[in-house]
Amino acid sequence: MRISVRFTAAVHTILCIQYFEKNNRVTSDFIAASTGVNAVIIRKILLQLQKAGIVETMAGVGGSHLAKKAEEITLLSIYNAINEGEDERDVFNFHPNPNEKCPVGRNIHRTLDPALERAQKALEAELSKTTIADLLAEIPE
Repeated sequence: MRISVRFTAAVHTILCIQYFEKNNRVTSDFIAASTGVNAVIIRKILLQLQKAGIVETMAGVGGSHLAKKAEEITLLSIYNAINEGEDERDVFNFHPNPNEKCPVGRNIHRTLDPALERAQKALEAELSKTTIADLLAEIPE
């Protein structure tokens, strides 16, 4: 599947911010310790989330905060933020050169694209149903 590890790392990042921000400065190093992802990558994720208006970050040791309520942040909004500006935003990506002389190759897009588009829409519909608040409710205190 085309969903990058950055998506789950971004969800983990947002959960850390919401869960810990009241008692800790939630920095990229702090998040990296929880996620096991390099702090440089966490900073890139934070920049993408900030650009999407999901988090606010303060340079240096200021830490990060949610820019929206946890109830307003869906998994779909995170998926879109992490994949913004990428050529391959879709889960499924086609092999680049099907043979036009082959009856299968010539018709593969017409044959397969509708099913893949339905699957993409189903994924996005499911991601839109779950919020950060929903996920936080599953984390024990």
